[in-house]
Amino acid sequence: MSESAQDPFEEHRNLLFAVAYRMLGTAADAEDAVQDAWLRWSAGDRGDVADPKAYLVRITTNIALDRLRSARAQRETYVGPWLPEPILTSPDIAEATEMSESVSMAMLVVLETLSPLERAVFVLKEVFGYPYAEIGKAIDRSESSVRQLGTRARKHVEARRPRFEAGGAERRAATDRFFDAVLGGDINRLMEVLAPDVALWTDGGGKVQAARRVIHGADKVGRWLTAVSGVPYAGVEWDDMRPRRVRLNGEPGLVVDGPDGPITAFVVALGADGRVEAIHIVSNPDKLQAVAAGRELPI
Repeated sequence: MSESAQDPFEEHRNLLFAVAYRMLGTAADAEDAVQDAWLRWSAGDRGDVADPKAYLVRITTNIALDRLRSARAQRETYVGPWLPEPILTSPDIAEATEMSESVSMAMLVVLETLSPLERAVFVLKEVFGYPYAEIGKAIDRSESSVRQLGTRARKHVEARRPRFEAGGAERRAATDRFFDAVLGGDINRLMEVLAPDVALWTDGGGKVQAARRVIHGADKVGRWLTAVSGVPYAGVEWDDMRPRRVRLNGEPGLVVDGPDGPITAFVVALGADGRVEAIHIVSNPDKLQAVAAGRELPI
């Protein structure tokens, strides 16, 4: 057995990345948090560490909390809507309903509205099943305080989480209808699959053309989507674009590649009636690095 295989950090690296990604919303920030955790792990005195997994989750959580608090100020000056960084996911995650939902783009957008502490408690408790007492040790809060944070976070998320609960085949069929309509520039087909109060989020980060505000309503969203269909985007001609169906954040997604790699990624959220109620389009090139590299979320 190799030395790295025996190292508790390497054993739990995937878990640490999964926690950090759900807390921070970007693969790049999550990887940085995990790297910082490794530096602390490798430089610290581990002689009194009885539970390496709990210890590593604790330091990763606190690093992510510090980064999230700093990121909040930066995101206030972000150009246009801020969206999480999409990441490829395997069919294994899609089949694990709770894990899949916890990393969906729609859920990560909801988690952005929580306070950093609420987000940490929700991720550790609701996604990874840690007991409140252990979470309290991780974030240096009493168990009763953590319970209150967890209750507030859960109520907030429940009020805003997507309601479509159909199986994978039906979800795939519904999203395929939407993607077919977008790629075909067919506004009539789009109007059939869009919910009346659909919201469109486009994240270009000020680096590529995107709507500066969230667009609401089927008519406005449909017209915006058909207007950008068939025309050059991010310096790439329409004929040079190659759409591919992938699984992003546990959901059926669409990545559009140009000659030099991905130029945009689509993920949608479905309402209770199976129609599209939220569309998340990420075109900021900084947030397409994980997709370009083919990286998959490990847990």
